[in-house]
Amino acid sequence: MIGLTGSAADRWIRRAAELVSADAERLTALDAAIGDGDHGHNLDRGFAAAVAALPADAPAGKVLIAAGRAIVSRTGGASGPLYGTMLRRAGRYLDDLDDPDVADFGAALRAALDGVRELGQAAEGDKTMVDALAPAVEAYEEALAGGAPLPGCARAAADAAEAGADATVPMQARKGRASYLGERSVGHLDPGAASTALVLRALAETLEG
Repeated sequence: MIGLTGSAADRWIRRAAELVSADAERLTALDAAIGDGDHGHNLDRGFAAAVAALPADAPAGKVLIAAGRAIVSRTGGASGPLYGTMLRRAGRYLDDLDDPDVADFGAALRAALDGVRELGQAAEGDKTMVDALAPAVEAYEEALAGGAPLPGCARAAADAAEAGADATVPMQARKGRASYLGERSVGHLDPGAASTALVLRALAETLEG
């Protein structure tokens, strides 16, 4: 089955930038409750830079690598390195393949998750973006095993990411600035998980369109 093409990767990053920009105020408000209060605005700036850095007529791997590099260079706080790692790890995995298919893209998402876990030293239940990204990767793999094509796998991932983000509300943060709040972090949606769900929704919308 056909995997992520370069043009689809380009559209994904552009759509993610649109969704992040439209939701920047909410993401920033979420972060103000348990973090630095700058997540949405920082990520909006980073994805705008990613769009500006997109290479023309490039394969998916190179598109994601370029986007990741731009996000690292223009996004403040922890978001830049984490999102940059996510996209670059996925891009590097795809870039090593001649003709990546839908299973390869799932493996690229797994590589992205591994990179985020390594950098942030976070696991599921820590109230971070991993709580959205990990179930998304698992849902993609399950849909793939069931024979779903790329759009179906991406939709399964997006739905799981949103459910995973919602599940952070009752959690007590164990990583990042939110962890300093202890029990006061309970009852708040994690901003990184929320933005991760947005990015994966952008992927699903791109592939379904």
